[in-house]
Amino acid sequence: MSGDLAGGVRWVDEFVLALAARGVTDKWVGQQQAWVRELLAFAGSAAWAVTPADVDGWLAAARARGAGTQTRAQMAHTIHRFYSFLQTRYAPEVEAVTGRPVVQPVDEFNRPRLLARASVRILPSAEEVEALFAAWRSGLPGERGSRFLTAARDYVAASLWRRVGLRINETVRLQVGDWYPRVGACGVLHIRWGKGAKGSGPRQRLVPAINGVDRLLGWWMSQVRGQFSDDAIDAHAALLPSRCHRSDGSLRPACAVTLRHGLAEAVAYRLPAWSGRLTPHPLRHFCASHLYRQGMDLEAIGVLLGHTWVSTTARYIHVPAERIERHWQQANARLTERLLGPLPAADTARGGIVSGVR
Repeated sequence: MSGDLAGGVRWVDEFVLALAARGVTDKWVGQQQAWVRELLAFAGSAAWAVTPADVDGWLAAARARGAGTQTRAQMAHTIHRFYSFLQTRYAPEVEAVTGRPVVQPVDEFNRPRLLARASVRILPSAEEVEALFAAWRSGLPGERGSRFLTAARDYVAASLWRRVGLRINETVRLQVGDWYPRVGACGVLHIRWGKGAKGSGPRQRLVPAINGVDRLLGWWMSQVRGQFSDDAIDAHAALLPSRCHRSDGSLRPACAVTLRHGLAEAVAYRLPAWSGRLTPHPLRHFCASHLYRQGMDLEAIGVLLGHTWVSTTARYIHVPAERIERHWQQANARLTERLLGPLPAADTARGGIVSGVR
């Protein structure tokens, strides 16, 4: 191995060491290292010789393999981070060894945008969601045997997404001991496996059982959970179990695929207009939007959802077009009243004298 190539490998190792020093998870560090090495292998050169064209080809190849928009954005961000690391810490050494400066190969032209920030998510109305869950709830007594248990479990999971905005992976990992019915005014759920930022590992939080979740979990624990097995008194037992047992005889938690399927089946049967579109994450958006319309402020909603930044929470709030129109009409009516006094109701509905295009 030449000295240049050996230096390139060492710089990758130094980059990985710096990431590990941040306290992030080994899995996340390993993924960053794998992407950097994958790019170097694709380019067939040392780190200092990689060009923007190499990154273009690498990301295009990833897209051809089926990598999604968000995955490619993460790949590009990792490479950008690696070369920023080189420029900050080792630029003089790289130039001394190679005779050329460090070039950032991820620029404004090949840096993908995250799809989630560019897309518009359409949500069902509050009336449609209420109709779905009311029909789902009323249909539970008609289910028989084990079918009732799984239908009730899927209903509880979807209700947690709708009412307090839990993520699906947070829901899957809930244990019986995570529910504290006597804490606070309505009880709390201890979320032990919340999503961490940039590989920082699980972020824990307490979620108050607001919006009817206290009654939901009270019914689940007192009338349904014990019918799965007698481990409902075990704090480490799955709160939402499957029908499959582990080697020690305990029930496995229902997996994300199973809970997704339960919601999809209910939507297809009870709200067919949204079949294939209403999934767990849109219900999380619906929860944020619904609580905001009820008067809860953004900061409180962000804490409930497990967001670090209010700007993230703001992207979850969807204001219906008719509400914008109503507030626009009200604003015009107030301004018109200040200028000319009260107007007839018909004129107020049209927006007053300042509603025209200026």
